Amino acid sequence: MTGPASSAPAKRGSRSTRDLTRAAVSGWLGTAMEFMDFQLYSLAAALVFNEIFFPEFDPAVGLIAAMATYGVGYVARLLGAIYFGRMGDRLGRKKVLFITIALMGVSTTLIGVLPTYQQIGLAAPLLLVGLRLIQGFGAGAEIAGATVMLAEYAPTRRRGLIASLVSLGTNSGTLGASALWAVLVAVLPHDDLIAWGWRIPFLASFVLLILAVWIRSTVKESPVFEQRADVDADGVALTRQELAAAAVETGKGTLETALHQKKGRAFLIALGLRFGQAGNSGLIQTFLVGYLASTLLVDGSVGTSAIVYGSLLGFVTVPLVGAIGDRIGRRPVYIALTIASMVYAIPMMLLITSGSTLLITIGMVIGLNLAVLGLFSMESVTMAELFGARTRFTQLALAKEIGGILATAIGPLLAASLTAWTGSWWPLAAMVIVYSLVTLVSALTSPEVRGRDLVKLEDAV
Repeated sequence: MTGPASSAPAKRGSRSTRDLTRAAVSGWLGTAMEFMDFQLYSLAAALVFNEIFFPEFDPAVGLIAAMATYGVGYVARLLGAIYFGRMGDRLGRKKVLFITIALMGVSTTLIGVLPTYQQIGLAAPLLLVGLRLIQGFGAGAEIAGATVMLAEYAPTRRRGLIASLVSLGTNSGTLGASALWAVLVAVLPHDDLIAWGWRIPFLASFVLLILAVWIRSTVKESPVFEQRADVDADGVALTRQELAAAAVETGKGTLETALHQKKGRAFLIALGLRFGQAGNSGLIQTFLVGYLASTLLVDGSVGTSAIVYGSLLGFVTVPLVGAIGDRIGRRPVYIALTIASMVYAIPMMLLITSGSTLLITIGMVIGLNLAVLGLFSMESVTMAELFGARTRFTQLALAKEIGGILATAIGPLLAASLTAWTGSWWPLAAMVIVYSLVTLVSALTSPEVRGRDLVKLEDAV
């Protein structure tokens, strides 16, 4: 058996500013690509896929079917989280992040060359679902890996600010995808958009793929992974059996604590923190765009433009929230954001259903920054600090993806069904309140984890 990494002093060297910069750009760009891919798909599902891949259905049923294919990817994300999360904790963060970005980018590009329902019938939506599954399998560990990498690279006092770059990546991806769709919807006649215009965003994502893969190849492994007491001199984490033997051999309390710690509480807290942000994201960034166009009969460019404006404002909101979290702690920021989101839910829907383009835009911009991007900024660092180094990647990925399945994947489909059944907007406000309440309860039961030593193998609770 190979001994623990603690016997190899060379692995405890610090990273340079250049290394941190490369890791930050890599995390930002990879996460931007993930969210650009998914936002491209979600907006296509909301705006045109019901006509391209489900033309035989009633418009309302077609929207539900398109949203269902959107949700399918979240099942694959869970499988990816399990597979790649374990790989990341065992073999290192860098290897996983290289594989996941390649899977996402290739599958997204291929969506742009798919034949339509009119060309090959039922095979078209089946191929769409297949690519969506591959895309989701790669994405299942992408944002978790980027979150872990940035948090483990960052200086302790600036961890919230630097880790928020992951959220800026999501914001950048959302902005890029929304901007592309906003231009297409505004410039192309609807017939041209359906005939060929919808392919442009998916094909264009290939350029981002090449850039992201190149940058990822230059990033060094996480310094925290290399400093872990359970990682051997070859850069591989000890198995449970090897860890037990090493704990007996070396008599180290760190290894003994990691071996016997009971898991569960930190994971449940993280799951609750994720649930509110993910649910609000699915409603505001995905469902409301389609709801405006198909139910409220507002021009399709209004919703996409509002997401663009909200994403632009997010470049201020996200780092500001991260910096405040570094100064006053994670829990106070979470509590303030979730209460504000609950209070704002009904006014937001009143603005969105007002019929005024200006009021609709204001409503969505505030909602996006308050209930989605603000929470995401805190989530990026808090979830990493909750978990111990030995299982951080796996637990963080699972918390994110299970939360996504429970909230984001099911949410738009549930919202479509409830609004069709009631003929009203009130279920949407109620869903925002419930989502935010779950995260509020989780924040109240969570310990304060600001500044926690990320090399520790055990969870914070």
